[in-house]
Amino acid sequence: MAEGENCKVSATEQKEDFEIIDRTQVPNTSELKSDGKERTGEDSPWSAPILSFAKKASENLAVSYGNALKSAALVGLIPKPVSNDSTAKLTKYHTMEERSNLMNMMKLSIKVLIQSALSLGRTLDSDFPPLQQFFVVMEHCLKHGLKAKKSFIGQHKSFFGPLELVEKLCPEASDLATSVRDLPELKTPIGRGRAWLYLAVMQKKLADYLKVLLDHKNLLSEFYEPDALMMEEEGAVIVGLLVGLNVIDANLCLKGEDLDSQVAVIDFSLYLKDTQNIDDGKQDGGITAVLDQKHYVEELNRHLSCTVGDLQTKIECLEKTNSKLQEELAAATDRIEALQEEQQELKQENELIRERSEKHVEVTKQDTKVELETYKQTRQGLDEMYSDVWKQLKEEKRIRTELEKELELQIGMKIEMEIAMKLLEKDTHEKQDTLVALRQQLEEVKAINLQMFHKSQNAETSLQQKKEAISSFEDKTHQMISSVKQMEDRLQHAEKARQDAEEKNVKLKQEMNGKIESLKQLLTQLDSKCSTLEKELRSEKEQRQTLQQELHQEKDTTALLKMELQQVEGLKKELRKLQEEKQQLEKICEEQEQALQEMGLHLSQSKLKMEDIKEVNKALKGHTWLKDDEATHCKQCEKEFSISRRKHHCRNCGHIFCNSCSSNELALPSYPKPVRVCDTCHTLLLQRCSSNVS
Repeated sequence: MAEGENCKVSATEQKEDFEIIDRTQVPNTSELKSDGKERTGEDSPWSAPILSFAKKASENLAVSYGNALKSAALVGLIPKPVSNDSTAKLTKYHTMEERSNLMNMMKLSIKVLIQSALSLGRTLDSDFPPLQQFFVVMEHCLKHGLKAKKSFIGQHKSFFGPLELVEKLCPEASDLATSVRDLPELKTPIGRGRAWLYLAVMQKKLADYLKVLLDHKNLLSEFYEPDALMMEEEGAVIVGLLVGLNVIDANLCLKGEDLDSQVAVIDFSLYLKDTQNIDDGKQDGGITAVLDQKHYVEELNRHLSCTVGDLQTKIECLEKTNSKLQEELAAATDRIEALQEEQQELKQENELIRERSEKHVEVTKQDTKVELETYKQTRQGLDEMYSDVWKQLKEEKRIRTELEKELELQIGMKIEMEIAMKLLEKDTHEKQDTLVALRQQLEEVKAINLQMFHKSQNAETSLQQKKEAISSFEDKTHQMISSVKQMEDRLQHAEKARQDAEEKNVKLKQEMNGKIESLKQLLTQLDSKCSTLEKELRSEKEQRQTLQQELHQEKDTTALLKMELQQVEGLKKELRKLQEEKQQLEKICEEQEQALQEMGLHLSQSKLKMEDIKEVNKALKGHTWLKDDEATHCKQCEKEFSISRRKHHCRNCGHIFCNSCSSNELALPSYPKPVRVCDTCHTLLLQRCSSNVS
């Protein structure tokens, strides 16, 4: 029963592939044979092949329909078991018949389309019947052997899938695919596939695109069965037939047509016409031949024009290259002549230079001897000056180390003072908090006393206890006052120590100023001597450069005049020795210059440290540390201090600010770490830092 159902399915698929509009118009094979015998003498060269194709197609169709009817009768009347081999052979036979039928129909449709288009001699519209039938046959050819794809709706077949591969394989077809996708009227893949075929025919590239597909059959195997028309040799034959459509000009409009809902039905009546149409074909045979010749000549002219253009461009390029080569030849000849003249001039100059060099070498020998003597004398004087300056530097370094030790001691004393001040501040803040708490407690006691005045009998004992607590609190307050007085005494002692340190700093400044002035005088003397030495060295360097240039020229000439300048070689050796001595002397001078630079760096560093010491002394002298009792309001925002708004000292100016006005922190020279600073001091210190950096 399953095999019978398979036969039914194959019969239904065949009926879906080929539908006939008028079944009465299709003749039998005997009628076709008789008509062929009657019309053989009267057919034109175009009608004979058309009738032969029609005969083949009709015979194949009759055989296929006969086989389908036999299989249906066997299934319905004689239920015999059919083997798998026989069913496979039947399916192969059916697919071969379908391929041959489709190929013959494609030949017929292309032949009729070309014949009718040449007879009309104009561009074809979408309403032209042979063109419509060509697209129907082409659609059947592309649908043959398609694999059914499963989706949520169900199984469906569409030939637009393999056509989309052309965009990947041939980049020229990308515009065609994008234009098909952009059409808003098309909603199904069948409609998009039909629009794709229309546009490919208009571009005259349908054969090229299908040839690209057939060259990649491994990709087509995803969409087609192995025995499909596009996978066999018949597909290549159809592509060869489609090349003839390049003669036709088609102008097809896709906007107004409903390509999604059209029924693809082959109309055989177009290919089985009366003899009257054949007689008309005879009359139009001459016109078609002329049109064919015209199109052929136009294509030849197009190819020839392209070749002529290419040849013209090549000729222009060759002319340009020839002109450039001629110019280069003329320039080369001019250069050769100029070089020959230059050679002669150089020979004469070489002879003159050789004579001058011999004279100049003797003069330079004498000059170098005199310069060596003068240089030795100057070197002795510089060595003596250098030893004196080095001794002075050692003494200054020793003094500087002593000063640095004293400064470190003072800085340590200052840090201890600051730590003590911080501890005092913490103690005072704690005492203020306790005083505030005591005041609150006193207020509460007063309120309780007022409330409990009427209850005197019960409250006497409690009053005595409270009096004792008050007395103890008063004792504590007296103790706090005494501790505050002690802290004030300590502050006074610290201020006295600071004043003593300032006096010592003033004395040290005076001593350092005297020593710096003496060092400056020595530096001015050394600078004057260095300037004179530098002038002498510059003159020696200039003379040396001139000598080196002349020696290079002599080396070039000695290659040509080795036999004549054997005596000069001895002089060159002596010159090299002198140059080595000069280089050694130059190295000694450079070492002395480096030593002088180091001395200058040491002096500049000592000046910078002196400036830092001055800034520290200014900071110690100029600002006074306000006491907590003296300030009741913030100096910047002038808001009153309270329990929530606490007092904070600026470590630069010593005034008291609130937290919001002194939230910045900076590293000061008197503090090793960043310290709290008010807003005004913060801006001033940043300006100083920026000016020092610039």
